[in-house]
Amino acid sequence: MRSRLRNVTFSLPEDVVDKLRSYVEEDYISSLNSGVREALEQYTIKMDRMKFKKAMEQAAQDPLFIKDVEDSMKDFEKADYEIIRGIEE
Repeated sequence: MRSRLRNVTFSLPEDVVDKLRSYVEEDYISSLNSGVREALEQYTIKMDRMKFKKAMEQAAQDPLFIKDVEDSMKDFEKADYEIIRGIEE
């Protein structure tokens, strides 16, 4: 389910707007609005990945986090082995 839409106003360089309009005319995108929306959706995904990577880099420096991961790996070692053994058979 998509979230509700909200109208906002942005200023974009003319050449970008012209390029997007040409994509609409050539049927690469259905509208200028959908092209901008898709681009921003992709950009937010990229930013979310960057934020996650930064958080993981910080967590990798935290001895308590590393210990927790190691403990979890040890706790699931037997189950992981059984799954791997099942795949190999």
